[in-house]
Amino acid sequence: MYLALKHSHMMFAVLSVLFFIVRGGMKLAGSNLLQNKLIKVLPHVIDTFLLLTAIGLLVTLSLNPFAVSWLTAKIIGLVVYIALGVTMMRLARTRATQAVAFVLALATFAYIMSTAFNKTPWPFG
Repeated sequence: MYLALKHSHMMFAVLSVLFFIVRGGMKLAGSNLLQNKLIKVLPHVIDTFLLLTAIGLLVTLSLNPFAVSWLTAKIIGLVVYIALGVTMMRLARTRATQAVAFVLALATFAYIMSTAFNKTPWPFG
């Protein structure tokens, strides 16, 4: 069960960031495809499964995410990643601001991945 959850979680994380990259590229290009219903809904479906697999892993391993420093760091990173994504996709008014938020969101995702793989809150540890 653990390996299935772990691999599913990793798959949904990759799908989530790949879809963010695609949508970010569309946003920066000014594409009308962002109005497509599937493109609007699919990220929420993927991220829901990402969250559910994360909760499943926590339950399976009996972990309190706020008692384990690298998990706390991942959660903080996730909040920053979401804030940057919202800034990029909805709040930023200029392409330059959108681009900066996009790059920072991707850097934050890289930090989250590094934290997950290295089991340390220190980047690229």
